[in-house]
Amino acid sequence: MRTWFPGLRARTESVLSLRHPWRYSPPAILAGSFLLLIAIGTVLLWLPVSGTPPLTFFQALFTACSAVTVTGLVVVDTGSHLSPFGQSVVLGLMQLGGLGLMTFAALTLMALGGRLGLRGQRLVREATDQTSPADMLVLVRHTALLALIMEAIGAGLLSVVWIPELGVARGLWFSIFHSVSAFNNAGFALLPDSLSRWAANPMVNLVITALFIIGGLGFTVLLDLWRKRQWRTLSLHSKLTLAGTLVLCLGAWFLVIGFEWNNARTFGELPESGRLWAAWFTAVTPRTAGFNTVDMGSLMAPTVLLIMFLMFIGGGSNSTASGIKVSTFMVMLLATRAFLRGRQRPTVFRRAIAVESVFRAQTVVMLSLLAVVLSGFLMVVLEPALPVMDVLFEAFSAFSTVGLSRGITGELSWPSQCVLMLLMFMGRIGPLALAFSLARPQTPKLRYVEDHVQIG
Repeated sequence: MRTWFPGLRARTESVLSLRHPWRYSPPAILAGSFLLLIAIGTVLLWLPVSGTPPLTFFQALFTACSAVTVTGLVVVDTGSHLSPFGQSVVLGLMQLGGLGLMTFAALTLMALGGRLGLRGQRLVREATDQTSPADMLVLVRHTALLALIMEAIGAGLLSVVWIPELGVARGLWFSIFHSVSAFNNAGFALLPDSLSRWAANPMVNLVITALFIIGGLGFTVLLDLWRKRQWRTLSLHSKLTLAGTLVLCLGAWFLVIGFEWNNARTFGELPESGRLWAAWFTAVTPRTAGFNTVDMGSLMAPTVLLIMFLMFIGGGSNSTASGIKVSTFMVMLLATRAFLRGRQRPTVFRRAIAVESVFRAQTVVMLSLLAVVLSGFLMVVLEPALPVMDVLFEAFSAFSTVGLSRGITGELSWPSQCVLMLLMFMGRIGPLALAFSLARPQTPKLRYVEDHVQIG
């Protein structure tokens, strides 16, 4: 098939098919692509036209890193400090970072009439966290189409509320920006108090939460639902993700209601229906969405601990969300249950979970815990004047790319903000991908005798 852009096609094909003389692994190239996008975003946001007053280089770097990793932590207010051009740059970075830069590269190649080789498909599989050898271009095409459709529907529904309140131009921009931010689980908002003004509004609560929950399920789960549409025929991964999401959302909702119902600083001034909506939003936003309708700094201590736990779990694999992922959490629970029952392999829904999946889940959890704990400890040392709970909350939020904050992001010193940027980057590309990009897997040449180690 003839293309009008033979040079662009050849370059894109060269990168994706790995015919370049590079020797890096696909996760390393994926990490490099995110770094390149952060660098481009930093330059664009550093331009005088992006902010009023213009952003400093460090402010532009932090904002670009937060947008590309779809986190939502900010050191400058997006709505008042950034110009329309700067807000548009953030929107573009959220979209690219949410769906994955390599996904867009594969889409570009597909539009130019190219085909992905085996190594090119392997690279896109790493970008989309896939393990099956199925044609990745099918997934990429559905991913982009689904994202655009959901964002368009979300913007249309939100405009029903915001155009009458904010005017046509501002209301439409608010609707588009927050729809893209929600579906990509970014959490960037155009008001300093996020969505607190609409804490009791059913339309805003339903649309925003639906967008980031759907975006956080994972595109393979959504595609599986679209193709099969019956619970019994869904894949084990889809069943685990859907069941885990339902239990976590409903369980957290009831707990937040119990913890915050009579808290005068959060839910106390809202009517009963408004308290239910605020509790629902607070319970599901730790899926790495980052929006808030109540002040995070006024929450009760049990609610804060619950949110940190939920942020660590995050959303689904191959989604716009981060964290250790719901399926990883479910595999760990099932492995624990299997051990307590004396079984050699965890089973669920009449399926046995592969041992490799259990080891992978253990590795993800351990690397994630080490990253959060060590970074949190370092930040506590760097910020002795700030409450420990607030600092740890910030670390969990950054690693899980949530974007929720107890109001201390701008007060942190630049070394602590650098730690946050590192956590955001690690959380977005995934701890396992980061480990693979830094180490070369080796095939053991010897098989050692097994021995037992006392545990507990």
